[in-house]
Amino acid sequence: MSFFSKIFSRDNPNAKMQSLYNAIVSEGRQLAWYEEAQVPDSIDGRFDMIAAIFSLVLIRLEKDDDQGQNLAWLTEIFIKDMDGQLRQIGIGDMIVGKHVGRMMGALGGRVGAYRDALEQSADLREAIVRNIFRGEQPDRAALDFLASRLTTYHAALQKCDTDSIIAGQLPASGPVA
Repeated sequence: MSFFSKIFSRDNPNAKMQSLYNAIVSEGRQLAWYEEAQVPDSIDGRFDMIAAIFSLVLIRLEKDDDQGQNLAWLTEIFIKDMDGQLRQIGIGDMIVGKHVGRMMGALGGRVGAYRDALEQSADLREAIVRNIFRGEQPDRAALDFLASRLTTYHAALQKCDTDSIIAGQLPASGPVA
């Protein structure tokens, strides 16, 4: 590839992470999260579930020191998608950046909370109530289901090789809806 081709190329280097992002979103939209786990089927609820799955994938990929660039590209795709989603629901140009910034802060908090709960000794149920149910106490069976399924999903991700994850081949969290 010539120098000018590289400069003026429309190739997006983060495109290799699009399959993984699509798989994360697909997992976050599985019906069981909303039906059995009673996650609110709303814009916020869907963000919270996608952010939860995104967090678990980030936690797994952080374990590979050479994944820094891929993590950055995956995060760029997340930001671009959230920006587009906000614009689609009518958030104007003047404040969309603030909303995206808050969403990124929320994502960072979730990554820390889920890492602490799943890999240290913090309470996963407390993290779920705070980050998915936004402080509202859900039905006990729904909370147990969600905690169990996230724990199982986290464990399944640990068994996946990095190349498969990057290719978007994520483990199923349960029966496909």
